This record gives sequence, C-alpha cells and structure tokens, in this order.
Amino acid sequence: MDAEPEAPPGVGPHSLRELDLMLAGTKPAAMFGEAVQFRDIIPEDDFAPHVAAGRIVRREYYWDDKESGHSFVEIYYALPGEEWRIDALHELNLVVQEKRRCWTAADERETGRLLGYTDAEVEAFLEWTGRPGG
Repeated sequence: MDAEPEAPPGVGPHSLRELDLMLAGTKPAAMFGEAVQFRDIIPEDDFAPHVAAGRIVRREYYWDDKESGHSFVEIYYALPGEEWRIDALHELNLVVQEKRRCWTAADERETGRLLGYTDAEVEAFLEWTGRPGG
C-alpha cells in the first residue's frame, strides 16, 4: 500500500493541532470521523478534560453505511458560542451519508470555512486534491 503523498505548504495546517488551536481561540471547530472499530485514533482523550471544564463543546453522531456494512462515528468539537458550526458541519456530512447528492467543491469550501481555514488554505487544498472550481 502506497503512503499518501505529503501535502504541500498551506494544506492541512490544522492537522494534529486542532486542540491547541482551539484552546488558543484561533480555530472555532474541529471534526473527526472514522469507522467505529478505528475510533481510538480520534484524540478524544486529549479533548475530554476541556469538554468537562466547559472550554470546548462536543457532539457525536453515528451512522451506518448500508453499502459497505460499516458503522461510522463523527465527533465534532466547537468553542462555546460556536456550536452552530457543528450543526452546519453535520448537515453537510448528512448530504453524503444519506446519498442526497455527491460531495462538491462548494461543500469542501464551506466545510473549510466552518473549521476555521482561510480561503487561501481551502483553495490550496482543492488544488492539491485536483478539485478546484465549482
């Protein structure tokens, strides 16, 4: 199995730094999703004391992919007062889960904005993944 190519500068700057950025107040929300059997790779333990102290809000949702037979968990975190971002992110994810339509570059842009990425960071990501445009 080939390793994933390394992202260029400007792509994925929040990866593995979500909690630090949220505690600094520079990232309003974070989102993690994984097959339930692999959920231990989600940094829930790192976030837990901050959720318990009320510094971060947490929500989780489960869904089943009938085609693959796998169950998935999505865990969202937001700064207090930014919970609306969780609702918006979850609604975007439901589009794919419920197969209402295909995921689009516009969805990717909105997700990036909700997670606190700049427009330039989102565009760099789309360019890198080969999905620029509409």
